[in-house]
Amino acid sequence: MNVLWAPWRMAYLTGAAATAGCILCALPELGDDPRAGILQRASHAYLVLNAFPYATGHLMAVVTRHVGSLEELTAMEAADLVGVTQKALGAIRQEYHPDGFNLGANEGRAAGAGVEGHLHMHIVPRWSGDTNFMPVVGSVKVMPESLEETFRRLAPYFTT
Repeated sequence: MNVLWAPWRMAYLTGAAATAGCILCALPELGDDPRAGILQRASHAYLVLNAFPYATGHLMAVVTRHVGSLEELTAMEAADLVGVTQKALGAIRQEYHPDGFNLGANEGRAAGAGVEGHLHMHIVPRWSGDTNFMPVVGSVKVMPESLEETFRRLAPYFTT
């Protein structure tokens, strides 16, 4: 029998990766953007690697202020959220050449929000045929690249 190891997932599954308070509020306060996975900051939003990605290159555009819904955003927050999302799409498109993207925000636990109460947009690159036998038959998702490598590859697109 072949075994695929993904030991980094255990921190997520057991809640060991949880922080007191809101993780999306805490990340920008760390002061170490590469360690936090933050690729870009705008005045009212930032772009960060998803620590538990659905696909290589899965990023999140996050409103800096702790706010839970699109309706609550100011015009400047909405503009920055869309701006960092556009920048992410361009960078991922250039570096990874996906065939498409899933974009979305989950508001509330019933909608699948992993971090409730702090609005963020998922940016997930997709490739034709990327759903293969592993998730269908083996209930396993194979991630072909580490978060550190994803950060290294995408960081140059956010230097301006």
